[in-house]
Amino acid sequence: MIENATGIILRTRPLTDTSLIVYWLTPGLGRLATVAKGARRLKSPFRGQLDLFYLADFSFNRSRQSELHTLREVSLRETHSVLREDMLLLRRATYAARLIEQATEIETPLPAVYALMGGFLDALGRQPSGPQAVFGFEFKLLHELGLHPDLDQTKLSGGARQMARALLVKDWPESGRLRPTNPQVAELRQFLHGFLIFHLGRLPPGRAEAVAEGVHF
Repeated sequence: MIENATGIILRTRPLTDTSLIVYWLTPGLGRLATVAKGARRLKSPFRGQLDLFYLADFSFNRSRQSELHTLREVSLRETHSVLREDMLLLRRATYAARLIEQATEIETPLPAVYALMGGFLDALGRQPSGPQAVFGFEFKLLHELGLHPDLDQTKLSGGARQMARALLVKDWPESGRLRPTNPQVAELRQFLHGFLIFHLGRLPPGRAEAVAEGVHF
């Protein structure tokens, strides 16, 4: 059965010497995995079409036996090339992808999470990015999962609590203009670290690097 979708590539890994597994995030089908047969060959039609955080329209043959489907065609929309020019931005995007993979079920519709990831990737490439960008992603994802904290019941300081509320409700351009103080950044980093572990059991790799200090243009 052939199906069509639009998705963001969250991750890829080799399957054989010539084929690749591509993990997608889509709005209507959720997370799904496809095998791109021959994608690692030099003359493959998939050459240059499949990389981290590419946004594309694609078609696939749905498998009846497993959760690994067969990729047929890909039409690129956006490559988010800026992310490959800055290691810190790439680490932030990679951490966000890992967090989504850990916190969501495969092949479950995730329109709000898909929109969140797309907005996050666009924001990373278009405006200065500090650790608060990752905090904003974490707060927004927790909200979409029904796990957002009751900030009034936390031990955060008044300033950190106000910053957390702003990161939760403001859109990405507005969030990019927020300037938390160093103590607020430290509070939010520690608070979210503990909150995510409590609700998800563990943190995906790469969070420490993703929330490192520094603003990149």
